[in-house]
This record gives sequence, C-alpha cells and structure tokens, in this order.
Amino acid sequence: MTTRTRLRPPRERVSPLQQAVTTALEDMKAANVRVLDVRGLTDIADTMVIASGTSDRHVRSIAERVVETAKAIGRRPIGTEGERDGDWVLVDLQDVIVHVMLPRVREFYGLEHLWENTAAEALAAPAAARAPRRRHASS
Repeated sequence: MTTRTRLRPPRERVSPLQQAVTTALEDMKAANVRVLDVRGLTDIADTMVIASGTSDRHVRSIAERVVETAKAIGRRPIGTEGERDGDWVLVDLQDVIVHVMLPRVREFYGLEHLWENTAAEALAAPAAARAPRRRHASS
C-alpha cells in the first residue's frame, strides 16, 4: 500500500520587522493597510507598507509608533520624511518602507497601483522575451 502525501505550498514567511510594523499600524488604528512584496522589482526594499490616517496628527502618530516599535526590536530607521506636514510620512526601515498618508494624498499618488502595475509588467516581460520573434522578409 502506498501513501500519497499532498505537497502544501510553503507559507509565506513574514519577517519580525514586518510583523512589528503591521502590529504597530493595527494598534494605532491605521486604515487600509496594504503590504506589498516588492522583491525583484526594486533593490531599495523587500516590502512596502502603505497605510492611511484620518488626520495629519493621526498620520504623524502612526509613523512615530512605527519608529518606536522598530527601535524596540533593535531596528533603527534609516530616515523619516514628512513628519512636519503630516500629509505623507515615509519611514525607511531598510528592508521595509512604510508610507503613512492622508486618504486624499494616497488617492492622488496611487502608490499601490504604481507597484501593482510594475509587478504585472515584470511578470509579463519574461514571457514576452520567450515568445518567438518573427523575421521580416528583407527586400
């Protein structure tokens, strides 16, 4: 008697930093949190996290909590941008980049769509490269 075992797809591993960031965002009631895997699309980071806050004060508070949480696990941010205005705060944690924005700013820049379209193009590019090329008759 032979026993078949079903192969399960490997679970996606979440880094401790990414887990800490998403927990901080949940704790601060960030809205519409999106985690994008950008490995293979850019060399600047592995993960991009985009979230919204309800006001400029909320955006700044969310970003501040992300920084505090990262420091608590031993990861100091490379830099932060936009804290003064509070419309869009970027926290660069090297492997994870966090964008916290007001909804109107997020809609205007459309980062999710930019990276999703880039990912779709990257997947389509290898297929296009493998397609046979037609030779034109020379005259």
